[in-house]
Formats: sequence, C-alpha cells, structure tokens
Amino acid sequence: MTSLSRALFFALVLVVPQLAHAEDGYDLWLRYRPVEKQWQAPYRASAAALLPRGNSPTIKAATDELSRGLAGLLGRPVPVAANLTANGTIVYGTPENSPLIKTLAPALAGLGDEGYRIKTVVSGGHTVTVIAANSDAGVLYGAFAYLRLLQTRQPVDKLDIASSPKLKVRILDHWDNLDRTQERGYAGFSIWDWHKMPDYMDLRYTDYARADASIGINGAVLNNVSANANILTPLYLAKIAALANVFRPYHIKVYLSVRWSAPMELDHLATADPLDPKVQAWWKAKADEIYKYVPDFGGFLVKANSEGQPGPGDYHRTHAEGANLLADALAPHGGIVMWRAFVYAAENPEDRAKQAYNEFVPLDGKFRDNVIVQIKNGAIDFQPREPFHPLFGALHHTNEFLEVQLTKEYLGLATSLAYLAPLYEEVLHADTYAKGPGSTVAKVIDGSLFGNTLTGMAGVSNVGDDRNWTGSEFNQANWYAFGRLAWDPALSSRAIAEEWAKMTFTSDPRFVEPVVDMMLASREAVVDYMTPLGLHHLMATGHHYGPGPWVDDQKRPDWNPVYYHRADAAGLGFDRTVATGSGATGQYAPPVAKAFENIDTTPQNLLLWFHHVPWTHKMPSGRTLWDELVVKYDEGVAATARAQAIWAQMKPFVDAQRFDEETAYLAIEHKEAQWWRDACLAYFETFSKMPFPAGHAVPPHDVGYYKAINFPFVPGH
Repeated sequence: MTSLSRALFFALVLVVPQLAHAEDGYDLWLRYRPVEKQWQAPYRASAAALLPRGNSPTIKAATDELSRGLAGLLGRPVPVAANLTANGTIVYGTPENSPLIKTLAPALAGLGDEGYRIKTVVSGGHTVTVIAANSDAGVLYGAFAYLRLLQTRQPVDKLDIASSPKLKVRILDHWDNLDRTQERGYAGFSIWDWHKMPDYMDLRYTDYARADASIGINGAVLNNVSANANILTPLYLAKIAALANVFRPYHIKVYLSVRWSAPMELDHLATADPLDPKVQAWWKAKADEIYKYVPDFGGFLVKANSEGQPGPGDYHRTHAEGANLLADALAPHGGIVMWRAFVYAAENPEDRAKQAYNEFVPLDGKFRDNVIVQIKNGAIDFQPREPFHPLFGALHHTNEFLEVQLTKEYLGLATSLAYLAPLYEEVLHADTYAKGPGSTVAKVIDGSLFGNTLTGMAGVSNVGDDRNWTGSEFNQANWYAFGRLAWDPALSSRAIAEEWAKMTFTSDPRFVEPVVDMMLASREAVVDYMTPLGLHHLMATGHHYGPGPWVDDQKRPDWNPVYYHRADAAGLGFDRTVATGSGATGQYAPPVAKAFENIDTTPQNLLLWFHHVPWTHKMPSGRTLWDELVVKYDEGVAATARAQAIWAQMKPFVDAQRFDEETAYLAIEHKEAQWWRDACLAYFETFSKMPFPAGHAVPPHDVGYYKAINFPFVPGH
C-alpha cells in the first residue's frame, strides 16, 4: 500500500460510520443503535434515571420502551429510580400520580386523552425531563416521542413540546384471511397465527403493538374486508381476546371486518334483511357476546354490496339502514361501524367513478352518530394517482374517514420503491371548496370543516410475517408515514422521510439527504412509468401486476383497462366532463368542477382522467399529447435508474444485508419500469400511428409480444 493510498484508507475509516452486524429489518425504526460520540454526553446528562409515576400496564410499557431505547442509544442501562434525587431524571406519568406533574396540569388542558407534553423543569434543585399527559396512553406516546428526538439527534436539554392527535381513530386494516393468506399482501403470510392462538402468543404481536404505538396508531382491524363469517364464532373470539390483551397496554383496540350474511351462515337465519327483527336481535346478541370476550372492542368494518359481497342492497335496503343496524348493536358498548364507500354495481352502466357519490350523497345525515363512511382517497381504486374522492366535501352531516393503501397493490407490489407519503399528503391537502377556499380533505376528516366529532384515517396494512415485516425495508416507511400523518395531517412528507431514514439507517446527512430525495421522487416515478398524465387502471387482470392496457375480456366493463383509457384513433383518455362525457366533474364543488371541466385548466397530471384528448393536442410543454406521453414514460424509467445510482453510493452507510436487498429490488424495479414503458407505448402507438419523438427509442417488440407475457401465482391474489 502506497503512502497516498494508506492516507486515503485511514481518512475513510475516520469519516465513514462503523457499521454494526448485518441487519434484517426486524427492528423497524425502533433500532436504538448507539448515538455518535458528540451526542453521548448531552444525552447521558438528560437521561440519568427513569422515574415512572403510576404502575398501570401502559406505564410499564412506557418504562420498558424507555429502558430499551436509552440502553441502546446510550450504550448503558438507565436505572429506574424510586425518588427524584438526580439531575437528568426522566419523570413520566399523569397529574393524578405525581405532584410535580400536577403542576403542569393547566398546560395539559387542551391536549385531550392522548396528547402529551415533554418539558424540562427544575424540581427540588434538580433539572429533570417531565413527560406528562392526561392519560397513561398519552404518557406512552410521549415516551416514544422523546426517544424519537434522540434517534433523530435533536437537542433534549431544554424541551417544551406539546402534541396531540388531530384524528381520533388511527387504524390499520389488515386484509388477512383466516387461512393466513393475505389479499394484496406482499410480505409473506399473515402475522396472525390463528391456529396457535390463544395458547401460544408470538412475541411478534407485542413488537407489532410497539411499532404501532410509536407512531400513534390506536386500532387494528384483524381480518379481510371480504370477511369470513367464522371470525365471529367463539373459537375465534377467544383468540381475538388474547390479541386484545397483548395490544391493550399499547392503547390499541381490536376491530373486526364482518360479513353481512353472518346470521344466515352461522345460525341459519332465513334472511339478513336489516329491518327484520330477528336479524336485529342476532346482531345485538353477537355484539354482547363479543364484548364479553373483549370489553374494549372497537367495532366493525363492513364491505357490503361491493365486488360480490353480500349487503343490505340484497334486500332493497340502503347502506344507512345496514350500517345503523350494526351501529345500534354496538352503541351500548361504545363501538363504532366503519362502512366502506367502495361500492359499484355490476348492472350499473354509470361511470364507475360516480357510483359511490350517487349512492351515498342521498344518505347524508341518515347514519347514526357512531357510523363512519370510510372513503378511499380516490373514486376508483388506489391508483398511483387519482383526483380526490368527490364524497369528501359532499357529505356535510356524516362522519368520514379517509382510507389509503400502505400495501402497494397497484404500485409494483413489494419490490418497487414507492414512498407513499406524498400521495397521502396530496389528498389531505386537496381543496374540496365545500365551504370555500381552504376546505381541505384534512379538515373534512379531522371534523373541523363540518363539526364531526368522530374522526379518523384508515390504512390498508402492508404488514406480513416476513422478517422485515413489509417485504422490503423501504416499504416500512409507508407504515411509518401513515401513522405520523394520521396523528398530524399537517406534517410534511420530507420531514417524515427524514425521521424515518435517520431512525432506520443512520443520521449521517451524507446518507439522509440523497436518500430522502430518492424517496420523495419515487412515487412520481411509478406514476410516470405506469400511468402518466391521468391514465389509470392499466394493470393486468386480477393480480394487478404488470401492464395490461389491452385487456378487454372481463365480464364487467369496469374490470377492463380499455374501459378507463378509451384509446382510439382520435385520442386517449376518459371524458368525464358534464358537457360531453360522463358528468363526473359535476360531482365536485363548482370551483373544482370548473377547473376539471376545462381541458386547459385541468392539472396536467390528471388530464386523461377527465378528458379524451386528441393525440395531436398541444401540451403546455409545446409537445403533442403523444410525444408528451412518450417523454413521461421515459422520465419514469430514468427516475428508477437515478434511484439505483443514488443507492449505490450509500454502501458505506448501510449494513451489507439491507444494502444488497435494496440494490436487487431497485434493479427489479428498473427492469419492470422498462417493461411498463415498452408495453404501454407499443400498445398506444397502434392507435396514435405517430412516430416516436427524436431521442426516444421505439419498443423492441410489437404489442403481441407483451400481451403474451404471463405471471401465474403472483403474491397477494
């Protein structure tokens, strides 16, 4: 080794962080690895001892987490004290259990049942950190928030932080089946091992609860919305009670998806008509039975009269009549009904994007107070990009939840890089104009726009039994981002990504800055190489993996991609205008409808959602629609190549196992992006009959080649 190379070698050793052993992703963002030397002294001084005030299971969970976290971050155990005798003690609890915390009670008045305050105070001559809340649950959330400050290398010597959730119900919907398969799950099997419960409870259930609580999630629907009635039998209720016991210290309630025909399937009733007294009595008795097993049971999630599921429509009853039946059964126990607005009828010739609005708007004000209409972010089905659902802003007298998807059903399944916080943020910030400018979707779901008191946000879970929980390390960021935005919809995608990257990998800015940029660009890349300019639902049939814009053989018109893109010799896109199309633009408030109605004022990224556009139409760039389409597809492919290049530079900062895994996944995505680009453009060129713009390659094969590609046994289907 030359003197120069030796000098470079030692310089690298000094500046590149020393990596721990290879990791498998199990620890998620709760890794608690030792902080750098410059943070050791101040953090040690601020965390000399733990002084819990209270002895509930939730306070014990907070103590366990603080002990675990501080031991990992500081490299030494932090003792649990009985009394306040030293600087740097962390005192935590509620005013009822501590005279010191009681002095902060006035500052807790506006924080509700789950908020917390973290404040540096002087007591008895000692400088201490107080984590105070009105409830033990708030204390637990405050403990996780304090650890997050350390994990993200924030100063903790002079703290005065207060936070409370903007939404009451922050819930993960697990589309898990009783046989442990998962609909739209790409991380192995379900984590719920029903066969072994309740006699064996995997420690993973506790770690799941820790992860949820760390980001403020307070509920979990345990089973698929396409429900199996057996989940309501005593055999499974005993298992559910055991899970509820694990979750309870972490302030997480359990909920169940229920099958509308359960009274007929389980007890042979002749009908499931919601107005039938025997059906009403059955559901009341079933609710009473559930609460004997789980006294704090959260309630029901219902998918009814959608995609073949039974529902009140089978008896010519409304969604309100169905939801209210269940709501009345749950109300004495404090339970809620989350009634999904994802409905579309096979015999309805109406534009599918309009059907939920048409069914639910006439029912506004007819639902019980403990019913929530749970609405997807867009009117079709979790597409890479959709305009916000027109029901937001249209239901003025009905509780509304926003439902988003964490699992990447239409976004490349497990292996693509698609950080979805920008998607969630996009819909949360969308302005419905229901009460003039500033009537955002966030204000609809947090109750501030229409005065609703039952508020919330639901995320379709991406958790499975893979060791890394979500199929890839970066998919964990969507779980994390959902929880953080459900707590506070005003948080930014960038700030959340920075937190997650620091906690999951390293706080070194040479890693954080480029990787966060890569994450923030990733969802737009997927949009561009799959469905640019407002195209939607081009995915192959059933499993939704890979391109299938040519599919036209499904029994329902709206299961065929050709239904959505409507390519012909004249142009491309779905005309949803009032003037000449389906009229879907008219479901939005007038200022929004006016913008969407006009081809020149429709946002370019939604153009083909609302308009059938001539191939030669001049775009804002000066290019024709056809040329713009080609450019967008190529931009998507190029973005995946840039992500590969950025990640390749991160090798010094990441353990080998996680680095190699993501390297492989980015290569897969780049290959799939090229496949998407070539297949879609080869197909659309058969309609446009236009040459490819200069510098943009013609697909290497004709459309017949891409039609012949088949992938059986795709996960999650």
